[in-house]
This record gives sequence, C-alpha cells and structure tokens, in this order.
Amino acid sequence: MTVWFLTLALAYLLGSIPFGYLLVRFFRKEDIRAVGSGNIGATNVARSGGKGLGILTLLLDLGKGLLAVLLARHVAPGTPGFPSDLAVGAAVAAVIGHVFPVWLGFRGGKGVATALGVFLALTPKAALAAVAVFTLVVALSRIVSLASIVAAAVLPVFAVVLMPDRSPVYLGGVVFIALLVIVKHQANIQRLIAGTESRFGSKKVEATAVTAKSKKARV
Repeated sequence: MTVWFLTLALAYLLGSIPFGYLLVRFFRKEDIRAVGSGNIGATNVARSGGKGLGILTLLLDLGKGLLAVLLARHVAPGTPGFPSDLAVGAAVAAVIGHVFPVWLGFRGGKGVATALGVFLALTPKAALAAVAVFTLVVALSRIVSLASIVAAAVLPVFAVVLMPDRSPVYLGGVVFIALLVIVKHQANIQRLIAGTESRFGSKKVEATAVTAKSKKARV
C-alpha cells in the first residue's frame, strides 16, 4: 500500500510541473497566465509568440505523463500488453496534477498533452489513432480546441476497441481522463458555439479570459 501511495504521489507531482509557466517565465520574463487565454499549455505558449517554447512545452508535458506511467509500470508491470491498475492510477494522477497543480494554486492546463503522454504508455495504438483524429480536425478547421475535444471524445472508444483485455479500473481511468479534458475546455466549447473561437495560425490571440480577470482585479 505504501508503494502504491508513493507511486501515485510521484505521478501527481510529475504531472503538476508547470512547464509552460516555467519556460515562459525563464526565457521571456512573463507570466503566461497573463498572456493570451491565460492557459499554461502549449497552444497558448505558441500563440503568445513563443512557437519554439510552445513545442518544447508540448514535448515536456507529454513526457511527464509518459514517465509517470512508465514508472508505475516498473513498480507493477501488469500482464503482457495490458497495464496494471497502478499504471492506470498513475495516469489519472499525472493528468490531475497537470490540471490542478499544487504549485499554481491548483489552476493548471487542460491536460491534452499530458493525457496523450499517459495514453502512449497505457495504450499506444489508441493514442496514435486519437492523434490522427486530432490532426485531421486541425487540418479541416484550424481550431486546436475543437480537435482536442473531438480527440478526447473518441479516445475512450479507441482504447476499448484496441485493448483486447479490459478491467473496470482501466475503463474508468480512460473515461475519467477524457471527460476531465473535455470539461476543462468548457470556455472553448462556449466560444465554439458562439463562433468566436480562435483558429490556429491567426494573429489574433485569445484575450477574453485575461481581460475578464484584469477587470475583476481592478474592481
């Protein structure tokens, strides 16, 4: 039990490392939470003028999720081709860590890259299938948030179809992570419905959230 607790705690702490925040703070002396949409994820980092930092944020956020699950699989390998319950728990903990990081007052990113990382470790075929869907939606719409939502919605389907042996813990973990990612896109969904969501490659930067926060701060 102690090993499980320590493994899950480590997975959360790995997931909670706010790479986007740290990179922008270190290289540009800015708070990414006060720029663009205010999100600490790769998309906002890239849109706010740091495309290289955005790519690095994406890779690091993905990597921390992947590493969290690989460490858990080292502790509890599971059966060939099927992750252990501890690995699934570590996946959930890592994504929760990214979305609710203790270092930033539990206000983090939307979990897309970190979720991709954990799924690459849990069920790589499903993860790659979701990446293909994401890429297709971005190519057709140029809306990253829409692609993220659609990919998160179909990923559990791929995870079930492409995993021959499934446990209740596995199914619950996959669905939970997908729902968490979608819920964190609530503001994006509202903008998609209103037709005001930003498109990738456009010069316009999402400023609604930050502007609203600034107005509240002045009141």
